[in-house]
Amino acid sequence: MPFTRIILRQGRRDDELGRISDILHHTLVDEFAVPPADRFQIIETLAPSHLIYDPHYLTGRRSADYMLFYITAGKPRDHRQKQNFYRVLTNRLVTALGISPDDIMVVIQFTSPEDWCFGNGTAFTPEAL
Repeated sequence: MPFTRIILRQGRRDDELGRISDILHHTLVDEFAVPPADRFQIIETLAPSHLIYDPHYLTGRRSADYMLFYITAGKPRDHRQKQNFYRVLTNRLVTALGISPDDIMVVIQFTSPEDWCFGNGTAFTPEAL
């Protein structure tokens, strides 16, 4: 189960935020082997003075359209799967929103099953599926 924080500047319309959320989710399902009903996201919109980033670090030029996807996932993925996910997510966002690929940053952190509690005060175990 991935949990994602989508962080971007204030000012995007609700329909754009919904599109970003949908694109992320469909890409997780298509490229990251996530079940369709497994959708957990927080969208944070910040004032420009609260979203601080280097416009050139390891890329061309980031603009005010910069967005960060911080994904915490419980099941490891291999290099190929991660690379396909990055590529497809970026292509879909660029096509749908007309933004630069330089404006899309993704960070993935993997955790162990026991690092998750889905409710009832108990740690998740793979046997529970």
